[in-house]
Amino acid sequence: MEELSRLTASSWQRTLKSSIRCNGVGLHTGDKVTMELHPAAADTGILFRRTDVTNAVREIPARYDHVGSTNLCTTLINEDGVSVSTIEHLMAAFAGCEIDNVVVAINGPEIPIMDGSAEPFVFLIECAGTIEQDEPRRAIQVLHPVTVRDGKSVATLEPADAFSIDLGIDFESMAIGRQNFSMDMSPDTFKTDISRARTFGFLHEVEALRNAGLGQGGTLENVVVVDGDEVMNVDGLRFDNEFVRHKVLDCVGDMYLAGGPILGRFGGVRSGHALHHKLLEALFAQDAAWTTISMDRRVPLGAPNWQTEAIAATA
Repeated sequence: MEELSRLTASSWQRTLKSSIRCNGVGLHTGDKVTMELHPAAADTGILFRRTDVTNAVREIPARYDHVGSTNLCTTLINEDGVSVSTIEHLMAAFAGCEIDNVVVAINGPEIPIMDGSAEPFVFLIECAGTIEQDEPRRAIQVLHPVTVRDGKSVATLEPADAFSIDLGIDFESMAIGRQNFSMDMSPDTFKTDISRARTFGFLHEVEALRNAGLGQGGTLENVVVVDGDEVMNVDGLRFDNEFVRHKVLDCVGDMYLAGGPILGRFGGVRSGHALHHKLLEALFAQDAAWTTISMDRRVPLGAPNWQTEAIAATA
């Protein structure tokens, strides 16, 4: 009876208690930007608003079907071609803090990189405070396994009662090598184990990136830089396996583009933004692979089919 009670406990949508602002630079553009997080009504979702844009639709919903590019970061774009990039760390913070509704107002094309992790965004959310709203959270329940591949890279979503991640990476550099990390998603585990992990890159790629107009705002203050088999940052790593933890962070942010929390197990090997996007596309392309449920009517996966179907029908 205790287990059933836990699974059917109400879980309500959340937004911010007050607005909050920060300033920073874009990792790839190098542009200085001001970003404001504003409370939003229930069922708004995560909505980006480009305040510097005129004569065009300024709002961009944070959903997988608005992803325009996955080259080195995740970029969202709307029907008027207005875009916002490097959204994955902020999205991870929203997912980790269980924020359902917020308007992100920004006066430029890229979310500030801050220190390269999600920790500054978690801090902003905590400073603004959060409040419950009068509508239950709606989650995407994975009903059947879905897998996508690209060469040696694989990503899978499987049915589970809650969201968890099991991810592995493999790099030739001895500073990274093979690393694996598994986690059951919760606000505490995200904040403690994942949010502080910083983005990373290789010194030999820096010149090519900058020649391509990318990485203009990258420094040792916001990127872990690897040169051969050595980490160049004077203070070293925040975790022995910070590299795979950051990949998990990216995954958390990309998966939140499902439009709500996922009830399923993510498994990945060498996965990245592009494969995460393909996985969500593959999931939602198969009607039998998923359903939307209201979290206040949640039941265990082992429940009889009639019970699961009744809950999905009333969500």
